[in-house]
Amino acid sequence: MTVTVPLSERALILAPLGRDSQIALMILNEAGYGGLITPDLANLCSELEPGAGLLLIAAEALNGPDLEDLLAYLKQQPAWSDLPIVLFTHHGGAEQGPSSRLSELLGNVTFLERPFHPATLISLVSTALRGRRRQYEARDRLIDLSESERRLQSTLETLEQQVEERTAQLRHNEEALRQSQKMEAVGQLTGGIAHDFNNMLTGIIGSLELLRRRLARGRTDDLDSLIDLGVTSANRAAGLTHRLLAFSRRQSLDSKAVQMNDLVQSMGELLQRSLNESIQLDMRLHEQLWVAEADPNQLESALLNLVINARDAMPDGGNLVVETGNQVLDRDFTASYSNLAPGDYVVLSVTDNGCGMPQSVINRAFDPFFTTKPIGQGTGLGLSMIYGFSKQSGGHVSIDSEIDQGTTVKLYLPRFQGESLPHTPMDTEQTPDALEGETVLIVEDDPAVRVLVSAVLSELGYGFVEASDADGAVPILDSAQRIDLLISDVGLPGMNGRQLAEIGRQYRPELKVLFITGYAEHAAVRGGFLDPGMQMITKPFTFDLLTAKVREMIRG
Repeated sequence: MTVTVPLSERALILAPLGRDSQIALMILNEAGYGGLITPDLANLCSELEPGAGLLLIAAEALNGPDLEDLLAYLKQQPAWSDLPIVLFTHHGGAEQGPSSRLSELLGNVTFLERPFHPATLISLVSTALRGRRRQYEARDRLIDLSESERRLQSTLETLEQQVEERTAQLRHNEEALRQSQKMEAVGQLTGGIAHDFNNMLTGIIGSLELLRRRLARGRTDDLDSLIDLGVTSANRAAGLTHRLLAFSRRQSLDSKAVQMNDLVQSMGELLQRSLNESIQLDMRLHEQLWVAEADPNQLESALLNLVINARDAMPDGGNLVVETGNQVLDRDFTASYSNLAPGDYVVLSVTDNGCGMPQSVINRAFDPFFTTKPIGQGTGLGLSMIYGFSKQSGGHVSIDSEIDQGTTVKLYLPRFQGESLPHTPMDTEQTPDALEGETVLIVEDDPAVRVLVSAVLSELGYGFVEASDADGAVPILDSAQRIDLLISDVGLPGMNGRQLAEIGRQYRPELKVLFITGYAEHAAVRGGFLDPGMQMITKPFTFDLLTAKVREMIRG
């Protein structure tokens, strides 16, 4: 019986010895799958061009000069393609024969020991074809992308270059510390981050494409849901970038007095929604809790990450306890940790009664890109982000866990040493627009960001002057032009934004400065970077935050 299937789903079979090819084809046909027997590697490679769902190859068929053609094809696959291969081996072959030598070269390969059971072969084939169909579906979606989507793809490749640069530095450090773990960490990086970013970009690109199509057809109803989808995906991408920066301790922290109990209680509904119904959330908040010193946004992100990790450790349900407390760390304790000073600390702990972790996992839990979750379900940045945040804040984080007993993660943050001032949220809707003549100098090297900031300020009635770098801004500052506020990117080419602000205040001593930054390498903690009359917001920012800061600083 011959089964006809699309070229993209057929199995190409190469097993030149014995009757393996005929047996495999018969099993496939009886299960409703199609296949083609090829006599040699050269013929198999030529059949790959019109399309294939998977390859069934006997290990002994890979001993020949034509192997390089197959390896070249696999290496040159497009980004959407990862051709699955089932490799027939003899008993012991996976450890001693060519299978072991070629496993890394072949990529997406599964070993099947002969003699094999038909059900085992069909199970492997069906799994491979399901994955292959998803690859072809991804290819078809990519083909439909418009020019705007290609520009977004180009932006992603800028982004990927930056990730690669950071990865190169991480590789160097990882090799010095744990040479044996380097390749595993890099593999998790490329798999996890690429998967997450591609998911987020699909949401962004897809919503923009649907918006474009509907507007082209004159449909203006129900656009908000598409806009919300794109914004949500973009915010998720921003969150992942912030976790990368937190891990590398290059984020810009806005440390201040934090009432941790209030913060935890305000997140109660969000935490509850993040849990399964089978998980009971218990909050145990210390009644006389000290005031902590930390970046509240990063603290919220850390708590959410810990709760999600605890949830994943209890797939069958359980109890989750979020607890706060005070603790004094003496010199005997802090001596074991670099950059941890003795003193008073506010402790946030998250405890679950889930599966727990062995000591080998605990030892690596804070490593970048290390995760025990399946591919696609975690980048391995959550705990490393919390580790970076705690160290950058002058604190500490610890893990206590036992197999089948549960896990407790404790985050120690320094006690706030100063007078805590009440924080009153700004009511941006009630704040009036610009007064006549109020003018802002915008210094930003990215044209898209510059245009957007200018447009928002213009809508509020502010006048504005633009410059793409510090060299273009200095003559404006040294002129009679009215400037009520300087908005400057920190990471400008040439002279950076902080240096520009210093020069600006030589000309205008009362100049107010609002910095915007993706990350500030030499200004990781804002308290050591900002002088009076200076504030900072982090990209990507909402326009509500931008306008609130502009109004606050100009009127303040």
